[in-house]
Amino acid sequence: MNTQPRIYVAGHNGLVGSAIVRVLRAQGHTNIVTRSHAELELTDQAQVRAFFRNERIDQVYLAAAKVGGIHANNTYPADFIYDNMMVQANVVHEAWRNGVNKLLFLGSSCIYPRLARQPIKEEYLMSGMLEPTNEPYAMAKIAGIKLCESYNRQYGTDYRSVMPTNLYGPGDNYHPENSHVIPALMRRFHEAKLAGAPEVVIWGSGKPMREFLYVDDMAEASVYVMNLDHATYASYTDPMHSHINVGTGEDVTIADLARLVGETVGYRGRIAFDPTKPDGTPRKLLDVSKLKSLGWQARTPLPEGLRRAYAAFVDLVADQEKRAAA
Repeated sequence: MNTQPRIYVAGHNGLVGSAIVRVLRAQGHTNIVTRSHAELELTDQAQVRAFFRNERIDQVYLAAAKVGGIHANNTYPADFIYDNMMVQANVVHEAWRNGVNKLLFLGSSCIYPRLARQPIKEEYLMSGMLEPTNEPYAMAKIAGIKLCESYNRQYGTDYRSVMPTNLYGPGDNYHPENSHVIPALMRRFHEAKLAGAPEVVIWGSGKPMREFLYVDDMAEASVYVMNLDHATYASYTDPMHSHINVGTGEDVTIADLARLVGETVGYRGRIAFDPTKPDGTPRKLLDVSKLKSLGWQARTPLPEGLRRAYAAFVDLVADQEKRAAA
C-alpha cells in the first residue's frame, strides 16, 4: 500500500503546476493526481465535486488559473475574473467537503495596491487602489486568499496562500499577445534574430521595475511552505493576513530586462521603446523577509534563469516545427 499523501496538483500543465510536479517527483512523491483541462473542467462545480468524491485527495496545490499579460487582461476582463473565481470557489469548497485539510493556493503579486510602499509587505493587502489594467484578475486572487482564510476560521482547515512575484521558465506561455513580459520578449527577440530585423520595439517607457522569479524556485518554495508544521506557519502569519510573499527581493527595470533577454537570445539589433503603450504598475518589489525567516530563499540568478528558459523555448519551437512537418 502506498502510504504517501495523495496530492492533487490543479493546473499541472501550466507554468507553475508543471514545476510543482517536477519538484514533488524529485522529492520522491509518486502518489500525484493530475487532470488536464479536457478531463476536468474546474469551473464546473458538478465535475469538481465528483472528482473530489472519487479520488480521496489528501493535499491540494491550487495552481490552476487563467493568466496573461497587460494586453490579455485588458481584452478579456470578464474571463479573468469569472474563470478564476469559479475555479477557486469550486476547488476550495469541494476540498473541504471531502475532508482535505491541507491546501496551498497560489496567488499573484498583482493583488497589492498599484502605489504600494516598496518593498511590499504582506499586510499592505487591500490598503489602496489596484492597477486598473489587471484589476479583475487581482480581485479574483484576493478572493482566493480570503476564501482560504474564511474556511480556516470557520472550519479549522489548514489552507495556505503564497503570493509569487513575476514568474518565468520552462512551460511558459509564449503567445505573441497574451503572454507575460519575459516570454513575450523572448519570442520577439528570437523571431527578430531569425529575421535579421534591425530593431525591436518594446511596449511602454522601459522605466517600470519588476522582480522575476524562476519557476522551479517558486515550486520549491510552494512545497516548502506546504510542508511547514502548522505551529511554525501560524507563528509567522495571522488569520487575516495568512499569505506569504515569494520572490527574490531584487528587481530590474524593463529596459534592463529587455537588454538582458536580447543578449540571452543573441539579438544584435536596436531596442526601442513605445511610451504611448501602457506601463502598468510603476514598481512591484516584494518584501520576502517572512519567507526567509521561515528558512527559504530563491537561488537562481536572473541571467541563469533566462538561459534555462530560452533553452526550453528553443526546444519547444523545434518540437512544434517537427510536429508541423510530420
